[in-house]
Order: sequence, then C-alpha cells, then structure tokens
Amino acid sequence: MNFAFTEEQEQLRQFVRSFLEDKSSEAAVREQMDTETGYDEAVWKQMAEQLGLQSLIIPEAHGGQGFSYVELGVVLEEMGRSLLCAPFFSGVLASSALMHSGDEAAMAAHLPGIAAGETIATLAFTEESGKWDEAGITMEAAGSGDSYTLSGTKSFVIDGHTANLLIVAARTSAGVSLFAVDGDAAGVTREALATMDQTRKQAKVSFDGTPATLVGEDGGGWTTMNTVLDLAAVALAAEQVGGAQFVLDMAVQYAKDRVQFGRPIGSFQAIKHKCADMLLEVESAKSAAYYGMWCAAEMNDELPSVASLAKAYCSEAYFHAAAENIQIHGGIGFTWEHPAHLYFKRAKSSELMFGDPAYHRELLAQRIGL
Repeated sequence: MNFAFTEEQEQLRQFVRSFLEDKSSEAAVREQMDTETGYDEAVWKQMAEQLGLQSLIIPEAHGGQGFSYVELGVVLEEMGRSLLCAPFFSGVLASSALMHSGDEAAMAAHLPGIAAGETIATLAFTEESGKWDEAGITMEAAGSGDSYTLSGTKSFVIDGHTANLLIVAARTSAGVSLFAVDGDAAGVTREALATMDQTRKQAKVSFDGTPATLVGEDGGGWTTMNTVLDLAAVALAAEQVGGAQFVLDMAVQYAKDRVQFGRPIGSFQAIKHKCADMLLEVESAKSAAYYGMWCAAEMNDELPSVASLAKAYCSEAYFHAAAENIQIHGGIGFTWEHPAHLYFKRAKSSELMFGDPAYHRELLAQRIGL
C-alpha cells in the first residue's frame, strides 16, 4: 500500500480542479441548485468529451477508460471540494451495479451510453422506510425470463427525476434482484423531493406495472448490492474529504484575514485550537478514504470493513469541519450569501447517505466479528 499518488494521478487532480474552478464556481453552484434538473447540460457534455470523467472506471470493452477506484476517488475529492452539481455520483452507483452484476448483455447495452455521458443513470434501492440494508427492499417484481414488471415506490433516489436509466432493486420469489428500467417507461412517475442539500437532487420514483429487464441472476441482487454499497461508501468518503479540506482552508484563511481587537483572530488560542482539531480530523479522514480507495481498486478482502470505517469517520470529520468553519466565521457564516452553509448542508446530507456513522460502526463490528 502506497499513500502517495502517482504523477499521472496528480495531473488528473490538477486537470479536474482547473476545470471545476471554472465550471463549478460558487455562482454556478447557486445557479444550478435552483434549477429543476440540477445541473448544466453544457458542462456535463464537456465533462464527457473533454475530460472523459463519466467513462473513468468503465472498462475499455464498453467504451470506458478502465481506470481504478483510486483515480475515481481523486476526481470525487475534487468534486466534493467544488460542490459540483451534476448527476455524476448517481452514474457511478449505476455503472458499479452493472459491472458487478456479471451480466455481459446488460453491460454492453448500458455502459457505453453512461461512458459517453449520453445516459443519465442512477441506482434506485431505498424505500420510504429509509433503510439501507436488505430488509429495506420490499418492492416486488412479477414475471420471469425476459419479461418482468415492477410495482411500488423508491425514495431518496439520487438524480431520479432526470435519469433516463434506472437500476432498480426489487424482490422476486428468488430474493432481491436488480432490474434495468427506462426512465420513460410506462408506469414510471417521478417526483423531486425537497432536500436539505439543494446541490444534490433526490426524487421519489413510483412504478405501476412498469416493464423491466433483469440484470444479473434472479435472486442475486443483494450480493451485487453489498459490493456496490461498499464501493459507494468509499466513493462518498473521498468526496467528503474534498469538502472537508475546502472548509478547513476556508476557515484558516478567514482566521488570518479577520482582524479583531487589533490582531488576526487566528492568533487567539481558541481559534488555534479549533483549526488544529479540524486539521487533525481532516488528515485522518484522508488516510481512511485513501486506504478505502486502494481497497476498492484491489477489490480485496478488507474492503467491507474499511468501507464502513471510512464512511463513519469521514462523515463525522466533514460535518465537524463544516460546523467549525461556520463558528470561526462568526455571524457572516450563518448568512445565505456566504458559502459556508452550502458545505454544511452537503456534509449533513452525506453523513446520512448510505447509513449514518452509528449504522456503519455497528456494521463494522459485525464484519470484524465483535
């Protein structure tokens, strides 16, 4: 294991950061979070054609570049830093589900479109219970062979209101299975949800006798989902680290610039302590996220436990850093005009996504046999 990134990975980081500084400024984020779709189609197209980000981890055989989760983590870290408004993370979930399903036909049918940025894809598995485990999937699928229909509701579906490909988890007589559903298929009804984090859109998607195509083995969906959720936890941890580093930098810079009682507020012991604690947590979060990225790239036996560890720690580190950033800024940090609240809301939303820290600590304890 080597925590140092290669020269190529650092170049990727710089390319992505430069692009996002131009295309995902605070003004652009505020503009997109107020739109119905939640992203800029022109920027999305540039991401695909100029940087090839949508194709990053998709195999070359299916129109992708075949990079690992380390490169994906680098990109997500930069996206978390800039609060990019785009259906990228949802596409990672959907493509991961397809790639780990073992269904070559499904991969050939859907991955090239995702890689080209032409297909907006997402994974729909959570329901109104809000549970992230297998027991939370109660929606039923009827049929067999090449003909299935879905009936029920999925909630908290990331970018579910705009996706034109839905990978849906539902139950058959054999157990949890995955299905591919066209976003415009008969019986699909979508409703955008009001969320705390307006930079990441979520939706409630209802199915009423909707035609669906089985992905992978009938009854083998949860085996795939287990892996996908571990990968998702690692990916989200990388994104959280990017946001945490940015709010730390924001707080430190303000502590240097803000003068009170004739001296920068960063010279006061209380502010020094806050910044030092933030630095310790952010650096520790990086270690957890980077190790998780390596485990995901290797797909080794440590991935399940490291994924839960990284998700729990990075969630708390980001939320604490975002809250302390507001405190260091004082009154201005609470205003709508200041960007601090955007990171605070993203931190809180991400903390709960795929299970909160308490859930993942319990999962970690189970996985290591405690």
